[in-house]
Amino acid sequence: MKKVLIISSSLRPNSNSDALAEAFARGAAEAGNQVETISLKEKELHFCKGCLVCQKTQKCVIADDAPAIVQKMYEADVLAFATPIYYYELSGQLKTLLDRSNPLYTTDYHFRDIYLLTSAAEDEEQTPARAVTGLGGWIACFENARLAGSAFAGGVNEPGEIEGHAALASAYEMGKSV
Repeated sequence: MKKVLIISSSLRPNSNSDALAEAFARGAAEAGNQVETISLKEKELHFCKGCLVCQKTQKCVIADDAPAIVQKMYEADVLAFATPIYYYELSGQLKTLLDRSNPLYTTDYHFRDIYLLTSAAEDEEQTPARAVTGLGGWIACFENARLAGSAFAGGVNEPGEIEGHAALASAYEMGKSV
């Protein structure tokens, strides 16, 4: 059994990337894993100040919701990030959380496999490429971690429009393979 943490960064109710997160969670739970999903909706996340105190203390000096989420990231064996694609990139709220996870850099973090679940109104094959590259830059800083898979739901804009999309089955299967 692995500890799976899914972080969903959409701020919209009934979002398409939330649906991908739910499908991944269902698959991971059915495979016998301990699964927790955190939504960044209603979370208070401030920008990293770049002070680098966390490199020495493994604690962020900013008092908001990020340190508790980062602690859960540290404890997880598997991470999955669900995000809408805005302007061909990760959502700003997810990027802010990734920046704030800097205290993990100098720790013996547990996660190894990382998954990316994306949705966008655009349906071109290259639409998620920059988001994958953006997350890949973060993963590159964690030598024991790797991008284990990604699922992209293109052509979905309105909340709930993802229903029946093939990416839901892909997300579920990725979760089940954890």
